[in-house]
Amino acid sequence: MSPGPASADRTRHAGLRGLYAVTPDEPDTGRLAHMVRMALAGGASMVQYRNKPAGPALRREQAAALLALCRKKRIPLLVNDDLELAEALDADGVHLGRDDAPVAVARTRLGRSKVLGASCYDQVDLAAVVHGAGADYVAFGSAFPSATKPSAARASLSLFREARARLGCPIVAIGGITTANAPALIAAGADAIAVISALFDAPEVEKRAREFAGLFNAHDFEKRSAV
Repeated sequence: MSPGPASADRTRHAGLRGLYAVTPDEPDTGRLAHMVRMALAGGASMVQYRNKPAGPALRREQAAALLALCRKKRIPLLVNDDLELAEALDADGVHLGRDDAPVAVARTRLGRSKVLGASCYDQVDLAAVVHGAGADYVAFGSAFPSATKPSAARASLSLFREARARLGCPIVAIGGITTANAPALIAAGADAIAVISALFDAPEVEKRAREFAGLFNAHDFEKRSAV
């Protein structure tokens, strides 16, 4: 399969910054597509399709619908946990957890043109290993208490600072992130913030996406001003 337009090497590396929209467990494909369309309009720089309760047919239907939206915006769509679905749809990549396919295996199957992310929880040493095995970015979390994963390990701000100093790849923060606490993560070294509830439960998804995306612009401006 040929790589999609959003999955060129420059996107795999340079584009991993900003708001990473992770979809909620929404059974209505039309409603889900509308929410993702609003997130893209608000400035989401990457989308991850994630719907744990959905069966195979619904997952394929929804992922295909979101991929079409993302392709129009030239924004990467990654599939959560499902390497086979990502391959079948020629999605822009996949995000893997500890119980999914090994990163090295996924890298071989996807080739070099696709985006490969890996959850590393609260373990910087694990992040170094999976990056060496072919992960383009690593994700740490839960950064804050999360309703989606209430029992998840906590990744402190100091962990993000350590990861920034040790790792040579983009770093994603996930878990309990809001517009109020995200600036601390960005300042600590997160290149992107992965958000579910605080984005898609908002009364106006596009407005909330703009607020999240704007935090990175503000941080970059402050850094330039301090030089």
